[in-house]
Amino acid sequence: METAGRVPPPELLRPMKEAGIKIIHKCVAIRHALSAAKRGADMISMDGFDCGGHPGEEDVGNWVLLAKAGRVLKEAGIPFVASGGCANGKQLAAAIAMGAEGMNMGTAFMATLEAPIHANIKKTLCEADERSTTHIFRSVGNTERVFRNPQAMKVRELEAAHPGDFSKIGHLVKGELYRQSFQETDDAQSSVWSCGQSIGLIDEVKSCKDLIQGIVNEAAGIIQHRLQSVVVSAPSITANYASAKL
Repeated sequence: METAGRVPPPELLRPMKEAGIKIIHKCVAIRHALSAAKRGADMISMDGFDCGGHPGEEDVGNWVLLAKAGRVLKEAGIPFVASGGCANGKQLAAAIAMGAEGMNMGTAFMATLEAPIHANIKKTLCEADERSTTHIFRSVGNTERVFRNPQAMKVRELEAAHPGDFSKIGHLVKGELYRQSFQETDDAQSSVWSCGQSIGLIDEVKSCKDLIQGIVNEAAGIIQHRLQSVVVSAPSITANYASAKL
């Protein structure tokens, strides 16, 4: 079970633990991860600023966040997975190298054959690039990364003019508009919907099986060949560097 925000209170957590349910708690900061583990979380989903949806207010990208988690959480004996902007095998290999047990994907699964959303939304994801997201809700302290479209930009405009006043933007961000785009109209431009910067890595719609297998194969190839060759050549590189300095 994945949780976010606060770890479930003891009266809810206890029966889940007794039933053998593992709690994966999503955090955007190392200190929150440590606190969640103390309160009973079994694993952490370490969520970088690259993610779609709500990345918190810390604004720390995964390149630094995961590297620190790999040191601090590992020392504390807390397993974690990388989350936010993840979509290919290179990232899986990097996440493992930094200490993660694996990675969590959201946006990448939207662009799969099995995803229960209209085809034009998937097509939009494939055609977008890494610059095609933006943030809203900054002024109300609940930042959300969404697809950059006219609706989202209107929200940003109103938020800038009326910071902190949700009543000015509420009609534009209704969940019903989100649902209509994905399930009825097939219109990616007329609602505000979440997605991560990983859209810059999505080029085609695949089955879930092909997506996962491709990521695993790519990561395995990098770990078995490229990383091993780097490790093997590292002593000679060091020796040559030392000789050059002398």
